[in-house]
Amino acid sequence: MTDDLRIGVIGLGLRRNLAVSAHRPGRGSVVAAVADTDPAVRSGVPDRFPGATAFGDHRALLDDDTIDAVIVATPDDTHEAVARDALEAGKATYVEKPLGITVEQCDTILRTAHETGSRLYVGHNMRHMGVVRLMRDIIARGDIGEPKTVWVRHFVSYGGDYYFKDWHADRRRTTGLLLQKAAHDIDVIHWLAGGYTQRVNALGDLMVYGDLPRRAPGTPRPEGWLRQFEWPPRERGNLHHIVDVEDVSVMNMRLDNGVVAAYQQCHFSPDYWRNYTVIGTEGRLENFGDRPGDEVRVWNTGPTDYRADADAVHQVPDAHGGHGGADERIVDEFCRFARDGGATDTSPVAARMSVAAGVMATRSLRENGTAYEVPPLDQDLATYFANGQQRPTGRSQEEQRPMGRT
Repeated sequence: MTDDLRIGVIGLGLRRNLAVSAHRPGRGSVVAAVADTDPAVRSGVPDRFPGATAFGDHRALLDDDTIDAVIVATPDDTHEAVARDALEAGKATYVEKPLGITVEQCDTILRTAHETGSRLYVGHNMRHMGVVRLMRDIIARGDIGEPKTVWVRHFVSYGGDYYFKDWHADRRRTTGLLLQKAAHDIDVIHWLAGGYTQRVNALGDLMVYGDLPRRAPGTPRPEGWLRQFEWPPRERGNLHHIVDVEDVSVMNMRLDNGVVAAYQQCHFSPDYWRNYTVIGTEGRLENFGDRPGDEVRVWNTGPTDYRADADAVHQVPDAHGGHGGADERIVDEFCRFARDGGATDTSPVAARMSVAAGVMATRSLRENGTAYEVPPLDQDLATYFANGQQRPTGRSQEEQRPMGRT
């Protein structure tokens, strides 16, 4: 029999639901240790994860030889340093998206994984969301022909609450929300279209949250800040003391396979969801809602005038758990990968490419829409990850870092 994979969680903050999903004693994985800089968080670890050890420094957690794998869920600007430490300690490492906040940070993490042979996994959980998988299946079947253009509109009604009341509002910590928030959608665009962004330009601005009341430096976030939402947007207050990221952005992309794509993000809309349109050589699809029970509609006959009905209507499958069941599914995949290696639906290279596109788009919007090329990935790293993270010696990942106990 194989015991539960022993997981260490570094950062038990806004993405703590990953740790909750990973803690399933007797069913494959258990949270055995937590590292967090907040004493209040550490004091709650024994009740939340019975038997787990709490550390104030992630390096002490990494020194524990009984920990098989780690989940890095710290703020974005810390991912590079923490992920490098984890990979160098020989742990299979899950890094929450975005992989980093610069192209250089991402490449450093990929290079460290290559040099150490430690398994690297990136938490792009939208690849496990039912609506995304449904759209990918429709495209793979050829229902709309060959994809040629992808349009995404991202409405973020809680933007002022989720992203402008803490460190997300500070570009030093995120680069910008066209990276931090859009990294998911850029990755999905790449996955659905079958290519990576090669050239990008963007426009954006801080239109609503730039002049609203802010907290003084060092002032804690208000109690209930993630449960009590203010409306309309200009009624919001208690924003982070630094607010210098854009609350509206529009990004245009040309992919390396010729697909043209567009992404739009607004943080003061009244509704919160993503709308995807993919148009191929033989039709188009569009989602109406992005949760279980919502619909993806396909039009592949015509030409016609406007019609609300579709040639086919597909329902997003039922699911339970965080992010439409994606959190549970991505933890399942990570645990399997940590133990056995092999192919995964998420991709460290794709994670890097989504960040690279977001970085260059952010640069563009801050330079009046100038178009930029996306820096390519070093070919040795691209080959290493394309080959399933095999070491140059040809040894299998199972021979390099066996995970779990028998």
